[in-house]
Amino acid sequence: MTEKEALLKLTAVCSQAEHCTYEMLEKMRRWDIADDAQARIMEYLVKEKFVDDERYCRFFVRDKIRYNKWGRRKVEQALMQKRMDRTTYEPVLDEVDDATYLNVLIPLLKNKRRQLKAMSDYEANGRLIRFALSRGFTMDIIRQCLDHADEYIEDGAED
Repeated sequence: MTEKEALLKLTAVCSQAEHCTYEMLEKMRRWDIADDAQARIMEYLVKEKFVDDERYCRFFVRDKIRYNKWGRRKVEQALMQKRMDRTTYEPVLDEVDDATYLNVLIPLLKNKRRQLKAMSDYEANGRLIRFALSRGFTMDIIRQCLDHADEYIEDGAED
């Protein structure tokens, strides 16, 4: 594949959805594009705003919390896998307030609690904590949810 063909393909891909620098570099690596050509293509994509890691990060964080029901840690790990710079994603994650995480976690724990049959509160809370940790929520959010939202989880109150 030539440099021009790669550039045209990548601009088309970036026009359809948000992508980060790492994803574009990986595509070019798979296409066996030379390193100097990769640098020129990336420079063009960034300059013309086809690729913007901060914008990508904002959409990624919002979508993973809202639709995938992920907590901060899981989102953070996914961004690390995409080799996103910590200085890019930390401020974006810091903008998400605890209420957002609570609004996601309370219904998850409420549904999980319904699935746990005939066990002590201690054992149920242990399983709920492990479940929430596996979804990437931090212990302070989980504790807040279990301590202050028991009425939502146990009584079946609406969200």
